[in-house]
Amino acid sequence: MKKLVFLSLLLLSAITFAHAQDNMLMGAGSSFDNPLFSKMFSEYNKKTNVKVNYQSIGSGGGIQQLTSKTVDFGASDAPLNDEQAQKIGVPALHIPVTAGAVAISYNLPGVKTQLKFTGDVLAEIFLGNITKWNDAKIAALNKGVALPNMPIVILHRAEGSGTTNIFTTYLSSVSANWKDKVGKGGAVNWPTGLAAKGTEGVAGLITQTPGGIGYIELAYALQNKIAYATIENKAHKYIAPSIASTTAAANVEMPADGKIWLTNTEAKDGYPIASFSWVIIYKEQNYNSRSAASAKQMLTLLWWMIHDGQKLSTALNYAPLPAKAVKVGEKILKSATYNGKAII
Repeated sequence: MKKLVFLSLLLLSAITFAHAQDNMLMGAGSSFDNPLFSKMFSEYNKKTNVKVNYQSIGSGGGIQQLTSKTVDFGASDAPLNDEQAQKIGVPALHIPVTAGAVAISYNLPGVKTQLKFTGDVLAEIFLGNITKWNDAKIAALNKGVALPNMPIVILHRAEGSGTTNIFTTYLSSVSANWKDKVGKGGAVNWPTGLAAKGTEGVAGLITQTPGGIGYIELAYALQNKIAYATIENKAHKYIAPSIASTTAAANVEMPADGKIWLTNTEAKDGYPIASFSWVIIYKEQNYNSRSAASAKQMLTLLWWMIHDGQKLSTALNYAPLPAKAVKVGEKILKSATYNGKAII
């Protein structure tokens, strides 16, 4: 009798565990996306009882976990590069889920005027060639501002990061010096500065470091009341990061695979350090004994994210996906398969 009760309890536990797994999705990656994802996944759980466990570990970490098949999806602010795609080894899909701006934030006690930067001056700062806040090149862009005779402290990400990729891609497009000496990528050899993990870490370091300057997603700058600069774009207009200026940058023709850079935009009112962010999944979803139900559940979540989930964007200072991006996202999601057959 005791044995029968034990076996019954064991079976009940197994069923409960399976049910929990059926109502659980795992994701990891972009800290750029984390404020929006936290709200999206909370609201989705209220509507569907599906829990999404998302780890904000940086785009590079998310891609690593997707590659090792320990998560259902990875999130990245940059498409897979050739090396990453080769390591995955099978077709992967990039679904654009949001667009956001990378703010150049700084901590200058006593300076209340919003600073201006050109791409070239920003590159020289992050190269370590401009070392004081009252340098003549910064002063020339910010006439009338009492800039302090204070050392500039460069603050950057410690780990592989899509936000770093966005920023260094921008710098490489506006500065030949930066392109030759450092280049672009999720992880680069920084010439100088202090490192912190995640956008959360860099934002915290900026607030703690008088004279500090770093790059963070706009939502973090606003939530933490950190000052941020306007940046000169291709139209020679100084543009602040905002929903409107990110939307202007994101109003582009989308390629069928969803992968496109928005940095150094041609849009006259567009902010030049903006980007789409993507959820990346395997095209063929039958792997690692994955059930068809789990695959359908994930695709249903992603469909909701690019449709109803976009209503949550504006309040958190992300730009809702343009209609062109939603249309491309729909086609990409419809191309996902289980045993070669479309899931949705």
